[in-house]
Amino acid sequence: MAIVEVKGLRKAYGVRPVVDGIGFAVEEGEIFGILGPNGAGKTTTVECVEGLRVPDAGTVSVCGLDPVADRDRVTRLLGAQLQESELQPKITVREALELYASFYEHPADWRALAERLGLTDRLGTRFAKLSGGQKQRLFIALALVGAPRVVVLDELTTGLDPRARRDTWRLIEEIRDGGVTVLLVTHFMEEAQRLCDRVAVIDRGRVTALDTPAGLIGRASASTVISFTPSAPLDETELARLPQAVSVEHRDGRIVVNGTDETVDAVVSLLARHRITAARLRVADASLDDAFLDLTGRQRPTGPAPTPVPLPDEGSLR
Repeated sequence: MAIVEVKGLRKAYGVRPVVDGIGFAVEEGEIFGILGPNGAGKTTTVECVEGLRVPDAGTVSVCGLDPVADRDRVTRLLGAQLQESELQPKITVREALELYASFYEHPADWRALAERLGLTDRLGTRFAKLSGGQKQRLFIALALVGAPRVVVLDELTTGLDPRARRDTWRLIEEIRDGGVTVLLVTHFMEEAQRLCDRVAVIDRGRVTALDTPAGLIGRASASTVISFTPSAPLDETELARLPQAVSVEHRDGRIVVNGTDETVDAVVSLLARHRITAARLRVADASLDDAFLDLTGRQRPTGPAPTPVPLPDEGSLR
């Protein structure tokens, strides 16, 4: 059963449409990813789900409720970690958790949340003294302290180092395993591939694909990536003519051929004919990154991001 449903969602800033007819449904108990380039309309979409923005057209339903018309009820069922979040520098972790818990009639046990998220030994630490990873864990705790059925995490791991990012991924999986549906907004392909049950790819305000990560990868024009450093110069036009070769490119002194399993045998045969050794030969399956580039035709938008408009008063939301 869909716990979040979006149909024909449209939102424009001035004359520029940022969300242009988006639709998807999130099933209860899944991690649903929203993936796309910067400026694609991801954050605007989830802000409409959260009730922070009013759609120009279309409908949004969270647990059968309208996030705008039923705002008070939705805020008791939905927690959110916003793309850009800050707290007063001098507030301590304990004070923040106690404050946010006081907003709800039946909050979760904030002490248990602090322990689960590794914050128990930081309860007396001021917000300004927390590391980036600790701040992110605190924002997750604040999003969960209302015991929501759905939690929205927007660009959760941006700016984190690899260890902190992977620690955060494990936390997201634990949240889902605890019965909370997760709506995850990201532009990290590895993050979406690792965590998400299904992914909606948004580009230029529209859903260009919706499938499991494996399903999206299966749509990629190249299913296999072959990379190596040749021991002697090699005519790349010969590589490009190999069976099922989709592309040939240079990356950090290495040759990368995108193709299929058939292309692998052809590359090895070609190198043998020319008596060229392939140093550090690697063969890997295509990734969600490859599928993403196929679906969007680009990695990042070239135009400026939309100009933000003022949000409604969020004091009663979180």
